[in-house]
Amino acid sequence: MQCITNLPALNSSDSTTVPLQDLLPKETFFECLDLYQWEGFWYRPKHLEAAKTFRSQFEAKNDDIFLASAMKTGSTWLKALCFSIMQRQCKVDGKEDEDLLTKNHPAHYVKTLEVQLYTANPPPDLSGMHSPRLFHTHLPYKAMPECIKYPECKIVYIARNPKDTIVSMWHFMNTLRTPEQGPYPLEDAFESFVNGVCHFGPFFDHVLEYWNQSLKMPEKILFLKYEDMKKDPKKQVMRLASFLRKPFDNEKEVEEVIQRCSLERLKNLEVNKNGIDPWVGMPNSSFFRTGIIGGWKDFLTTEMSERLDQIALSKLEGSSLSFEYDAI
Repeated sequence: MQCITNLPALNSSDSTTVPLQDLLPKETFFECLDLYQWEGFWYRPKHLEAAKTFRSQFEAKNDDIFLASAMKTGSTWLKALCFSIMQRQCKVDGKEDEDLLTKNHPAHYVKTLEVQLYTANPPPDLSGMHSPRLFHTHLPYKAMPECIKYPECKIVYIARNPKDTIVSMWHFMNTLRTPEQGPYPLEDAFESFVNGVCHFGPFFDHVLEYWNQSLKMPEKILFLKYEDMKKDPKKQVMRLASFLRKPFDNEKEVEEVIQRCSLERLKNLEVNKNGIDPWVGMPNSSFFRTGIIGGWKDFLTTEMSERLDQIALSKLEGSSLSFEYDAI
């Protein structure tokens, strides 16, 4: 099924056509990145162009699986888990399955649509991919093609508490800065975040779109909380596998996947300690830090914490969605 949506071009050779980004609100993020607001969310120009192409050209299959997330909420962990669940096979001649996570970063196997696939010009032909196809996206729900929203394909969304999210985002973005520049002021990063100005933000709008849709269509959208996965990984990974139509045969299989995809193990694999992400030019190691719950306490001031509490209370009011902020 092909998605057809008429959208104005971001750039055009026709001098009478005004580029879309020139018509959109603009803000600067981390001093050097221009973000443009489209349909209520903030994008870098290349991600906005990719989102437009994705929406207009993608052809969905009923067994497609989309992993969705806001920035820095557990995307890499979810990619590893879902890839391992989907690739799980019976042992042959008593030999263990080949552990592909030792060879490449999880993003190599589960590519982000607007970062890796649809930034190519022309976009790649995905029709020959082996089914079920597994993709990832940071796009908000409203930016997803209509052909994804109604067939039988599945969406798995992972959310994380906003305090650990902003701290993780700050550390991640600082890897782009030179030693001479030093870390970007946390106060400025926090201000942008609470005002909704960040990659694919506003954060709360992003989370609530998927949350509300998951309540309407629980058979189509599985909403996971990072904190629940840390607290009870066995229960959540079994829930995830069942949703993906790949239930485990026994507890040993569950434990093997959890161990293989643990953040500590992924962080210490040679490919992630020394490799470079070819799409964004960042070290693979920058995608793995501590992964703990409550790490925000070492960075956010009391005033920041209380302010974010009030914003969360206002944004989430009436939604039945809540977050855990303390270590287990």
